[in-house]
Amino acid sequence: METTLVLLKPSCVQRQLIGEIIQRFERRGLRIAGIKMMQLDEPILREHYAHLADRPFFPSLAASMMASPIVALAVAGLDAVQVVRTMTGSTNGREAAPGTIRGDYSMSNQQNIVHASDSTSNAAIELARFFKPEEIFSYDTPTQPYVYGAGEV
Repeated sequence: METTLVLLKPSCVQRQLIGEIIQRFERRGLRIAGIKMMQLDEPILREHYAHLADRPFFPSLAASMMASPIVALAVAGLDAVQVVRTMTGSTNGREAAPGTIRGDYSMSNQQNIVHASDSTSNAAIELARFFKPEEIFSYDTPTQPYVYGAGEV
């Protein structure tokens, strides 16, 4: 099982889509392994978006990410990183395929509802940035035999 980070951005929180987005992950068969609401500040955003911190649009990005609290999720499942990335769709909501989270709920490149880790190595780094080890849980659900076939888990 992999665990990946998903951030429900202020655009998700302000549009009251938290439950609907979490439900999509759960309905797919992914498990919520950790969840918390938090207010981001510039230091954590500079760390999280270090690859963008020197770009001219970073102040606007940081302001949008600090506009309200976010919800951080640790999402677990087989190939969770790729499954979540596929579910979220292209970064720009206008280009995201219908049926993806961004394709269904976003019209923006910046106000695009969610952040999702892009690799297993980045997922580990990002999970450690937002969660303490004791805040991520491993547990079985009674539906697991109906989510994965024999021998997959």
